[in-house]
Order: sequence, then C-alpha cells, then structure tokens
Amino acid sequence: QVQLVESGGGSVQAGDSLRLSCAASGRTFSIFRVAWFRQAPGKEREFVAGLLWSGGPTDYVHSVKGRFTISRDNAQNAVNLQMNSLKPEDTAVYYCAARLRDGWRTSPAEYDYWGQGTQVTVSS
Repeated sequence: QVQLVESGGGSVQAGDSLRLSCAASGRTFSIFRVAWFRQAPGKEREFVAGLLWSGGPTDYVHSVKGRFTISRDNAQNAVNLQMNSLKPEDTAVYYCAARLRDGWRTSPAEYDYWGQGTQVTVSS
C-alpha cells in the first residue's frame, strides 16, 4: 500500500504562485512514477505533470509548460509542484497519483494510488 497526502492548495490572484506538495508513505519503494492531475468542475481529470520516482525526465501538459515545475524532494519522500504565473483556467482540484508499473503514462486509469486532492482557485 502507498499513501499520498497533498497540501499547499489555496485561493490566489492571477499571476500569483503556489507550491503543492505530495507526501508519500508506505511501500514507496514500489513506486515507479508520480504525477499530478487536476479536475475542474464539469470536466474530466487531466494530466498536468509527471516524473519518475527515482528522478530524471519530467513531462508536462502543454498548457502549463514554462509555468509549472514538478520535482522530487528525496529528504521528505515527496513530490512538489511549483505553479507560477497562475491563470483562472488553472482552477481545479489537484491530485497526486502514483503508478507502480513501469511505463510513461498520462491517463488517470493507469495510476494505482491517489491522494485526496487539494483545491486551487485562481481569480482574475
């Protein structure tokens, strides 16, 4: 079992920054990849950013490239998402997810464990 707990959401103005954190516990040695997803009201859950648990290459959805940065905090066994230049269209519940099998996947169905989500609201 892997447990994921997100933190760091909130309400900000357009142009502001937020830093989300996903703390992992349990059988973290079994994690292959961690990703951030988001879901806005009335929309499907979409991939935002991902990286290998061991570190290395990262990938992002086109709409956040250059504004968001995903990184691994080895000391805290966590994965962070630094979000800069936030836009109202970034408003959503943000989820952290872990995938145990290998493979560079961006579909929510391919992930095995999920956090409870954290709300990010960006006003114009």
